[in-house]
Amino acid sequence: MQQPRDFSMAGAVDLGARQAAAKRRQQGPPGQGADGESAFVFEATDATFNTDVIGRSQAVPVIVDLWAEWCEPCKQLSPVLERLANEAAGDWVLAKVDVDANPQLSAALQVQSIPMVVAVIGGQLVDAFLGALPEEQVRQWINQILQIADQLGMPARVRAETSATGTREAPEATGAGQPGAVGAAGGGPGGPGAGTGPGAPGTGASRGTGGPGRPGGPAEMLGDPRFEAAQVAMDSGDLDAAAAALEQVLADMPEHPVATAWLAQVDLIRRVNSYDRAKVLRAAQENPDDPDAQLKAADVELATGQIEAAFDRLLGAFQRSSGEDRNKIRLHLLNLFEVLPPRDPRVAKARSKLSSLLF
Repeated sequence: MQQPRDFSMAGAVDLGARQAAAKRRQQGPPGQGADGESAFVFEATDATFNTDVIGRSQAVPVIVDLWAEWCEPCKQLSPVLERLANEAAGDWVLAKVDVDANPQLSAALQVQSIPMVVAVIGGQLVDAFLGALPEEQVRQWINQILQIADQLGMPARVRAETSATGTREAPEATGAGQPGAVGAAGGGPGGPGAGTGPGAPGTGASRGTGGPGRPGGPAEMLGDPRFEAAQVAMDSGDLDAAAAALEQVLADMPEHPVATAWLAQVDLIRRVNSYDRAKVLRAAQENPDDPDAQLKAADVELATGQIEAAFDRLLGAFQRSSGEDRNKIRLHLLNLFEVLPPRDPRVAKARSKLSSLLF
């Protein structure tokens, strides 16, 4: 299907449908409504679509069920989608859109018949189907959508943690999960003055929340002594010891978001420290189709605070490449995403662009 071109649509508003939708919303928040909604099933409207669907899709796949009260096939399909969403428990979430009450969305999504089901990942419409498919076919389609999410770096465990609110409240809300505070003096992740999390080797980075062992320090807030060990090792310049501590955390808690981000930062610092930066940048300029040259140049750019330049470089290289080179660039880009906070707008923008290039 074609992606929506704009959100300036015309269409007659069905006031009865809009009043019915308002009544449903007044019955209570998700999880308490008479319609059997849950934390994983919610109603989206013309007014809330950008936040509840487009915004949330940066962290978790959103399946959009376009339906109407008069549509008999919709009454067959919607309960199946709701049940599967609850079974998934946050691996993906379901947004229900009453097309009669929300004519702008109907026009934007070019709805010509219902039921219509659309998948949104990273702000992009990645796939859709029409009609009341049998449950097994719906399951297969959703599995394909989740495979796309995995390709875009949305691991299932993190998706489930973020789905209810669309944000990673802990530890991000405390600042503990922000090792990639990029753009500080000295340049990049872990450079002098980095906000929280690991510092660059030998810099004794100023975190603003106290060093390791001080009340309020990020490692102490995480409650695992291995994070403090990683911080101490980082401050002393022992990147191998820092990586070993973080790898131990990940061995016990795979895909732990903070450990993953810190390790991505440590690995970036280790790689860049092994480069001749001027030589790397010159090689990338002279060999635009050499994927390894572009990967190294992107590392240098990210480590020196040129975040959008690093992402744009790899997105361009990805677009020009094919086969194993294309996959190598994609995986490296996903790894660089981990260096920054997951809700960083530059990550969201680059992830959305990657999604559009994949499809």
